[in-house]
Amino acid sequence: MDLNHCDGALPPAGNGAGAGAGASVPSTAKILISGGFGAGKTTLVGAISEIRPLRTEEPMSDRSVGIDDTRGVSAKATTTVAMDFGRISFPSQLVLYLFGTPGQERFWFMWDELAIGAIGAVVLADTRRVADCFASIDYFERNGMPFIIAVNCFDGAARFEPDDIRIALSLGPGVPIVLCDARERDSVKQVLVSLVRYVMSGNRRTNQMSMG
Repeated sequence: MDLNHCDGALPPAGNGAGAGAGASVPSTAKILISGGFGAGKTTLVGAISEIRPLRTEEPMSDRSVGIDDTRGVSAKATTTVAMDFGRISFPSQLVLYLFGTPGQERFWFMWDELAIGAIGAVVLADTRRVADCFASIDYFERNGMPFIIAVNCFDGAARFEPDDIRIALSLGPGVPIVLCDARERDSVKQVLVSLVRYVMSGNRRTNQMSMG
């Protein structure tokens, strides 16, 4: 994996950190990938994972009619029902785990389990359905977990400046908002680097206060 420029950027986390000189047990860090239904979470995890990602996608059925809002993503034929999982390893013996959360409200009971031990989260936004981010933002603000917004630039979707997205989501001035293409590995890499830098900053508690 060509992520060497990230070495040392991630804080030590998980079992094995600080185990003493010569210890070969890797340290670990966990990041959540969240956002609304159809925002591109499964695609993002798959684009960066060094292993074949674990996916829990199932075909959408007529049971979702009237329950799942498919406006703007009418071509979507599958949905994540539990989680997505990917992994990135670093030469520094750090292993980064990515967990994608399910997007539909009826699967939100999974979020508490997936959030255990996470150092931060990426909230993936779709400008066609930007209001779908509110549930993720509320969840992470309530639980005090640092997060950033990654705007997935879908083909044909309207483009907006980060400050316009910030106003639409009622976010404070310090929460990072980055534009990305969830299909492109280098773009996803920059999203994760932005999150790690934010997690390590000392201003995240005040930055995540919503604008009044």
